[in-house]
Amino acid sequence: MKRHLKRALELAFMPLAAAIVFVEEVLLHYLGVAMAAFGRWPPVARFERWLAGLPPWAALLAFVAPSTLVLPVKLAAVFFALQGRFGLAAASVALGKVLATALLARLYQVLRPTLVTMPWFLASETWLFTWRDRLYAFVRALPAWQRMRAMVRRLRSWLAELVSGATPR
Repeated sequence: MKRHLKRALELAFMPLAAAIVFVEEVLLHYLGVAMAAFGRWPPVARFERWLAGLPPWAALLAFVAPSTLVLPVKLAAVFFALQGRFGLAAASVALGKVLATALLARLYQVLRPTLVTMPWFLASETWLFTWRDRLYAFVRALPAWQRMRAMVRRLRSWLAELVSGATPR
């Protein structure tokens, strides 16, 4: 019975876990690259230097505050849904989530050195990343994940050959 329950849980949670791993590996990487480029813009770079100099309590406030920026996006999504414009509602939620994630990830990068001076934050971060790494290891060990990774590698190789053969010499 225990083995069947474990298998059922794996089947139920594997797509969700795989989606989380995929989003973090792909989307967050490219969002990080874009936000780092945005961070090189002089006004943003000055603001980031100012943020990095904040005391720990203010850094925590600056880290949490952008979560409130998503509220108007969610309200807009509700408005669109009430109007029967479900595509716009879904698009606004998706865009809001992507922008909020990019902003939060960049703030985390800038504020982390200050935030980890608070022992409770460091302990929470360590606990969270330990669980994340365990989840990732589980997902990456699944045969379905390994087959998908092999398929993606083959597709990338095929596309690289296609593009290199299509360019004039």
